[in-house]
Amino acid sequence: MTAYVYILECADGTLYTGWTNNLEKRLSAHNAGQGAKYTRSRRPVRLIYRETFDSKEEAQAREWAIKHLSRSEKLALIEAGGKMTEQATE
Repeated sequence: MTAYVYILECADGTLYTGWTNNLEKRLSAHNAGQGAKYTRSRRPVRLIYRETFDSKEEAQAREWAIKHLSRSEKLALIEAGGKMTEQATE
């Protein structure tokens, strides 16, 4: 199973990090107001970063790590990895 960790930029400029096994469906859900409670009032959201993993567990561990970064550290991660970066795990 392929799993993704993603960072969204919300309409108010804040960042939201999550994981999913269907990135397109999850992004649509966020923009339809059916995603996370945090993003419901901050639509539209825009996908600005993603990483790809081979398992749900790897993605969840990475999501946890990213969520504990400061905003400036998240922005540095996005900048270093480039927009929409895909990082395959071994």
